[in-house]
Amino acid sequence: MKKFSLSLITFLFVSVSIFANTASDAILGEWLSQEKDGKIIIFKQGDQYFGKISWGKTTGRKDGKNPDEKLRSRELLGAVILKNFKFTGSAWENGTIYDPNSGKTYDCILKIKDGNKTLDIRGFVGVAMFGRTSTWTRS
Repeated sequence: MKKFSLSLITFLFVSVSIFANTASDAILGEWLSQEKDGKIIIFKQGDQYFGKISWGKTTGRKDGKNPDEKLRSRELLGAVILKNFKFTGSAWENGTIYDPNSGKTYDCILKIKDGNKTLDIRGFVGVAMFGRTSTWTRS
């Protein structure tokens, strides 16, 4: 009976761990911006999630509004605009999003909706209540 109980506990622990990893990695993949003018690939490094521009309507576009003068001449294609997100059980939080149209960086929360078909991007300064949400679609 002890062996059975130990086996059951081990099985449940492994099952919960696998489910947690599956849920946290649901965000991975390519997403089309709300304006449909760019695609972002979300990837994982360690336990954090990042996103970089993988396609844009305007080829060769530079990061001209970047507050760092040294980065203004870089191409936006390949630029990492989502940084340092951690999965909290229902959302990816504590990260930032860089807006190349304004050159500003905002605190951000990411939430998957509609059965993993859409991604709500909530950018804000200070408090999430005072921000703006953009919805991306799975590409």
